[in-house]
Amino acid sequence: MNHTLPWLDQLNEQLPEGAHDALWRAYQFVEELASSHDVSVEPLLTHAKGIVEVLLALNVDVEPLVAAFFCSIPEAMLSAEKLEPAFGVGVANLVEGVHRLRIVDGYKSQTHTEHDEKAHLEGLRKLLLGMTEDVRVVLIKLAERVQIMRELKTMPDESQRRMAKETMDIFAPLANRLGIWQLKWELEDLSFRFMEPEEYQRIAKLLAERRADRESYIADVVNALSRELKVVGIDGSVKGRPKHIYSIWRKMEGKSVDFQSLFDVRAVRVLVEDVAACYAALGLVHTLWQPIRSEFDDYIAVPKGNMYQSLHTAVIGPEGKTVEIQIRTHEMHQHSEHGVAAHWGYKEGGRHKDEYREKIAWLRQILEWKDDDRDSEDFLDRFKSEVFQDRVYVLTPQGKVVDMTKGSTPLDFAYHIHTDVGHGFRGAKVNGKIVSMGYELNNGEQVEILTSKNSTPSRDWLNPHLNYLTSARARAKVRSWFRLQDYANNVIDGRNLVEKEFHRLGVADISLEVLAKRFKFSESDDFLAAVGCGDVSSAQIASRLAEAVLPPGSSAKRTSLPAGKSRSRLSGTSDGTASVHIMGVGDLVTTLAQCCKPLPYDSIVGYITRGRGVTVHCNDCRNLLRLKRHEPERLIEIEWSHGSRHTYVVDIQVQAFDRQGLLRDITDVLTNAHLNVTAVNTMTDQKTHIATMMLRMEVTDVNQLSMALTKLEQLPNVMEASRKYV
Repeated sequence: MNHTLPWLDQLNEQLPEGAHDALWRAYQFVEELASSHDVSVEPLLTHAKGIVEVLLALNVDVEPLVAAFFCSIPEAMLSAEKLEPAFGVGVANLVEGVHRLRIVDGYKSQTHTEHDEKAHLEGLRKLLLGMTEDVRVVLIKLAERVQIMRELKTMPDESQRRMAKETMDIFAPLANRLGIWQLKWELEDLSFRFMEPEEYQRIAKLLAERRADRESYIADVVNALSRELKVVGIDGSVKGRPKHIYSIWRKMEGKSVDFQSLFDVRAVRVLVEDVAACYAALGLVHTLWQPIRSEFDDYIAVPKGNMYQSLHTAVIGPEGKTVEIQIRTHEMHQHSEHGVAAHWGYKEGGRHKDEYREKIAWLRQILEWKDDDRDSEDFLDRFKSEVFQDRVYVLTPQGKVVDMTKGSTPLDFAYHIHTDVGHGFRGAKVNGKIVSMGYELNNGEQVEILTSKNSTPSRDWLNPHLNYLTSARARAKVRSWFRLQDYANNVIDGRNLVEKEFHRLGVADISLEVLAKRFKFSESDDFLAAVGCGDVSSAQIASRLAEAVLPPGSSAKRTSLPAGKSRSRLSGTSDGTASVHIMGVGDLVTTLAQCCKPLPYDSIVGYITRGRGVTVHCNDCRNLLRLKRHEPERLIEIEWSHGSRHTYVVDIQVQAFDRQGLLRDITDVLTNAHLNVTAVNTMTDQKTHIATMMLRMEVTDVNQLSMALTKLEQLPNVMEASRKYV
């Protein structure tokens, strides 16, 4: 290194290891970049220096310090491709994250009521945190805002007021949410200075007028309390606490009192080793001076929402003057000053995976907590039932933040905006580009919904396999729309859907009346209408099929047999054998027919063979139809036993457009579903490139079969998966 910077050398003792060289290289990088774009480098470097100094007070690691040098550089001049080779992927990601957060700079609220304004501001704060998984990005953004506010006096009056309001509305509460008090106080005081200059100057003057007397008084209190702590053997330090103009003004306004009546204009802070010492010091303080009972708060036993902990008390001190005293441990003080920064694993850029996940979880938890800030009185009340659920924050074209469940789609967004917008949905643009209906929205994206007066909801929107709608509220709105449509059309649509599901599962001879009663419908048409409008899903139909053929208190639906034939109960197994009791005869060996492979929800008939017991067929099996014509006397009526839990062999057919890895994906789905596949046969039509696969596997009931077919139909290129038998 041939050159040095006096500014950098002065900071050397405060810098983490390796930061001096890295910052020198960043300095040179900015100089070269500014020169190549014919831009003045001094304002950029002055701004960067200020951000670095703010971050140093938060004890961050090297990467955020280096990234701070590039915050003020326009994105057009800088890219990850330029930064990553020189400073590593960590710095490049931090800079990219800070640039993304600029979406909230210069925000303009489109709201009109105070409540809407609060919700809009809270949305912007959550957007800041939701757009990054690395909290260091937010720390850099806050440090950048502090530096902007320090430089604000050089800007025009209108810009000063706008920036001050933006800082007070968004960034100061955000620092408070993260518990970074030293930034919170400075951001508030700087904002207040430009928003209410007369009030700011009045309070500053009141503080300055008696500053010498007040400082002398505080010094006497500090000395007296320090002396008493030593006498009783408490290891602690006592210091005067700086006062912040905005907090004084808020208390004067909130309590409707004048400056002289405030308790905490004179304030000291006691730092001790542990919690026990905190309470011991509190007892000592209350022994020395008379406490003001209404001014005591125990934030150790009950921390604030941002995890702030401390004991707060006010006493009538020497000369009858009120003094506010805070008592906390050194660790609590570290957190109160640095907030989330005090909890972050900074070693190696915070890339320790376990610690990283732990801190991200902690940060998300903060997002769910209500704090004491007046602008956040309704903070996340409507999301209390969704604690720890991931959220995604997207923007309307007007800049309004919309808070949705992670995984939401443009169609979910449309219904979130308004029911009519959802019903009229015909497409969506995300960041100006057309996207698919199933596109998963990401934090910070701007979503524009395209509508048409002629567009209406589609039944495909309710298909869980297509993932067009993830919100239960949106699905309910779609079902409601279909419910209001013509009853006769819903019956027709419902019948088609039921028949499609029956075909998929290979079901025959199931009575619609019996199935309807399982869904508490007295008429089958009412049941079909409910299916047609979406109140009853295909998955629900599959789960009730076994009940439809196995009513409570009996076994299975009976089939017509020649008069005088006996009845038995059957429990099948995967090896094709079963035990059966025939009334008046006794036990016979029973085998499941391999031609149709009956399942528990099938209507079944037994065929008495010569010397091999009873073979069980589906009632509509083609082989059984031949036996009915030629040997009807050998048929016997049988039933599935209710509640039996055996495995049954079933053949399924999958049709799909052929692609590489298709068979592997299919077998992976079945393996993950814990299904045993015993045979596979596949054939591809070379002209159409349609692959037909026959798979033989073992299932326990119709629900397991339905689940397997559903998962197979979700695979790319698969057109249909259904049960198959001869």
